[in-house]
Amino acid sequence: MNETLRSLAAIIESRKPQNGGDPESSYVARLLQKGDDAILKKIGEEATETVMAAKDVRNGDLPSKIVSECADLWFHTMILLAQFDLTPDDVLNELSRRAGLSGIEEKAARKVQQRTENENRKY
Repeated sequence: MNETLRSLAAIIESRKPQNGGDPESSYVARLLQKGDDAILKKIGEEATETVMAAKDVRNGDLPSKIVSECADLWFHTMILLAQFDLTPDDVLNELSRRAGLSGIEEKAARKVQQRTENENRKY
């Protein structure tokens, strides 16, 4: 994993309230303490800001605006991963698994897998 991602993931992990993170002094600890819905809301906001940045760049703004908004989106997504005891390595492993697969074929395989998992839950 990229050293920047590894370092940031470790910092986020250390900011979990159960690991001593203080919601009074840490934005990450505060967001984690608020729970999944607060994190998801923030990711939605950041995703919207990323879309708007891309539209701004299309209309002449600097491409660095997209980079900045993507960084915010990645950061908040990493907080979500930590909330569920996942890491960027989990995402990178999934991307590696998908490498070389047709996106259409991969999506179809996921639908079959989800259908099978849903059927298994019924029993």
